[in-house]
Amino acid sequence: MTDVHPAQRVGVLADSQNLYHSAQSLYSRKIDYSALLDGAVRDRSLVRAIGYVIRADSPEEESFFEALREIGFETKIKAIKTFADGSKKADWDVGMSLDAITLASHVDTIVLCTGDGDFARLCSHLRHEGVRVEAMGFGGSTADELVDAVDSFVDLSADEDRFLL
Repeated sequence: MTDVHPAQRVGVLADSQNLYHSAQSLYSRKIDYSALLDGAVRDRSLVRAIGYVIRADSPEEESFFEALREIGFETKIKAIKTFADGSKKADWDVGMSLDAITLASHVDTIVLCTGDGDFARLCSHLRHEGVRVEAMGFGGSTADELVDAVDSFVDLSADEDRFLL
């Protein structure tokens, strides 16, 4: 696979639920999305950055969505689903996967900001299509199968002062 170089076109897909829960459970802190985007793009050319978020009707979420947009993320918002038994579900796995596959012909590298092992198969597919795939997540909560499926993995825990607020 290709190495990192300045002419690379990059797409960044951030799974905000996964990142939020990992940062909270490991550090009781929040993600610095500006540092995350900088760390994902490095000195390359950003084509698109998408933040996948869940609307749970908490008071601060609109300001969070706006902050993401100001940093440079396009936001995709999905409402949380509550089932008859009271359980709740909200994830962007299929949406992120479809966006990554659609974006693949327009970029050289896709950076998945998540620790979710469900994306391992997507990574294998993208790499087979000739796209460099990188992941950024917290080592302690990132699935081994995701790390094994990407060209490079950035452990956010290795530089927590940079990536956490």
